[in-house]
Amino acid sequence: MSTVVDFQKVVAVAGGFPVLAGLDIEITKGEIVHLRGSNGVGKTSFLRACAGLLQIQNGDATVLGFDLRDDRIAPRRYIGLLGHENHLYKDLWVREHLEFRAAAVGADQHDVEAALQRIGVSERLWAVPIERLSAGQRRRVAIASVLVGRPQLWLLDEPHAALDREGREVLDEILIDAASSGATVVLASHERDLSKSVTSRVVTLRGGRLWEDSGAA
Repeated sequence: MSTVVDFQKVVAVAGGFPVLAGLDIEITKGEIVHLRGSNGVGKTSFLRACAGLLQIQNGDATVLGFDLRDDRIAPRRYIGLLGHENHLYKDLWVREHLEFRAAAVGADQHDVEAALQRIGVSERLWAVPIERLSAGQRRRVAIASVLVGRPQLWLLDEPHAALDREGREVLDEILIDAASSGATVVLASHERDLSKSVTSRVVTLRGGRLWEDSGAA
């Protein structure tokens, strides 16, 4: 299987603090990896580094064949990042926001409608300003924003946050389908029992380093 993410002794600094402190990790195509650990161990920093949003200070880091030390921009077109915050344009209607996202990734109207329907955003909400949605509805729209881009690498930070049971199950189905189609998924969460039936591997971080790789969920 081809390697999608390869970090060797990677060091990254934020606010003068080494948030990644010699991290070694390899993730291959089609995996759904649960990145686990308590708050502050480097989970979010790892996702941001993979997405090119956090500069690598030392070590070797490649994502989707791109050397992040040389180019942090090029791989972003193939990556879907969902952070703690949804980063939605709250003054836009739901559909307007997805259309804006679709234009950025080369998707079309069909992709927008398919993404909203797949994650379970009712059509009655498509013409509603995002600021009027509940927390769970906003999370679904944020997931749809990633889905519409059909990324090769999904980077998800606490993706089940604010979702009800149905929403969590739908998201899990989407991720399984994505991996089955050749995408790679990294789920960062402090939840120890997150999606055991979904993830193929559990990786635990501690102090910005790989602490444990169970090899199975």
